[in-house]
Amino acid sequence: MIETKRLILKPLSYNQLLKYLKNDNSLEAELNLNETSRVISAELMEPLKNTILPNVADTTKNYLFSTLWTLILKEQNKMVGDLCFYGEPNEAGEIEIGYGTYEDSRGNGYMKEAVGAIIAWATSQPGVKSIIASTIRTNKASYSLLEKNNFIKREKRKHYSTGD
Repeated sequence: MIETKRLILKPLSYNQLLKYLKNDNSLEAELNLNETSRVISAELMEPLKNTILPNVADTTKNYLFSTLWTLILKEQNKMVGDLCFYGEPNEAGEIEIGYGTYEDSRGNGYMKEAVGAIIAWATSQPGVKSIIASTIRTNKASYSLLEKNNFIKREKRKHYSTGD
């Protein structure tokens, strides 16, 4: 787990991911959290089922780079968003992150805080040299979040990076 001023970032186990997918508040009950009204988007559902779950089940992989990390708002004791890595560092030491704040929790700076914390954690891990995140300019919140977390815009590669 990673803790910030307002948040706890918790990596989910395989069984917790199964409960997350049920979206019936069974995960919240297991974690002793208040219920949420989260919606699993199609953009997240496909990778959850086809990539994240199989990678977390693969014991040869470091599950911390494969699983979904849930963001728990301490003050309300509830989940407010998620982030993940798209696997372990590649040969160049790059990892990519993805993230999303639940609709009813947007606009409070939670994801900025979470991304800052996950960057600090990830860059202290062996083999990690840079972090990549892709977004489009029309997603102003995501674009701004990356800028606020000191990502460097790279037009050619159409992503942001925290390193070389």
